[in-house]
Amino acid sequence: MPTKETISNWFQDLQDAICRELEALDGQGTFREDAWQREGGGGGRSRVIEGRIIEKGGVNFSAVHGRLPEKIAQALGLPASDFFATGVSIVLHPVSPMVPIIHMNVRYFEVTGTEEDNRPKTWWFGGGIDLTPHYVVPEDARFFHQQMKAVCDRHDPAFYPEFKRWADDYFFLKHRSETRGIGGIFFDHLNDKRGLDREAAFAFVQDVGRAFAPTYVELARKNAALPFGEAEKTWQSIRRGRYVEFNLLWDKGTKFGLDTDGRTESILMSMPPMAEWFYNHRPLPGSREAETLQWLKKGIDWV
Repeated sequence: MPTKETISNWFQDLQDAICRELEALDGQGTFREDAWQREGGGGGRSRVIEGRIIEKGGVNFSAVHGRLPEKIAQALGLPASDFFATGVSIVLHPVSPMVPIIHMNVRYFEVTGTEEDNRPKTWWFGGGIDLTPHYVVPEDARFFHQQMKAVCDRHDPAFYPEFKRWADDYFFLKHRSETRGIGGIFFDHLNDKRGLDREAAFAFVQDVGRAFAPTYVELARKNAALPFGEAEKTWQSIRRGRYVEFNLLWDKGTKFGLDTDGRTESILMSMPPMAEWFYNHRPLPGSREAETLQWLKKGIDWV
């Protein structure tokens, strides 16, 4: 049965592996690391790249622990407890508007009792990968979802349809009535209450983590050399604005990080380097931008 130390160490190795593959993809940018300590306990490694293909990308690892804040405990329906949380979180904003934004998070969380009774009271894994194209290309969307389905099917054929619906619902901008992108998979509270022991749940999360780099590298290499102009860059800035809106208004991970006194720079590394908001912007009918908006809805069967 994997311990929290085993899980945390694997997440660190995953961060290292993904950083190597992204540097090879970019061919110019390299990650700079900022190691940090959390005042309440634990710390992490924040890594940021700015390069030829990736305009701004973050690959963060953290392993933090301490007393669970009261409002978090209440939200989770737990008594006053100590917690341990570890994981890897990634957001990549590309230079080209023809290359999609991608996000991944894989994480483990446990709540323990007192020092005399340090056994986990409850534990779970969570995470997922979702894709946010500036321009939706159905062929690329099918490829992405096929990769996610393949990962899920190796563990349980019921996972993909459930986690795909969960992503559609989670990555939804209620105030805009549109999805952030084309979704992907999203899951939480994977534990023994779902019939999974810790080893099985960890194995699934490991497969999700391993799928990230090859999937994104394929999409980036396919699209990075496509031509674009100022109109496409403007549209990219508008779509980045939607990304900011979701992360600041709706993302539970952002709120959890701030509520547990997390490191602000690491939490907000998901923000794009530039974004724009135009009042009541409407793309021209029949344009690629208008077509993209038609794809930003729940329930599309991409596979």
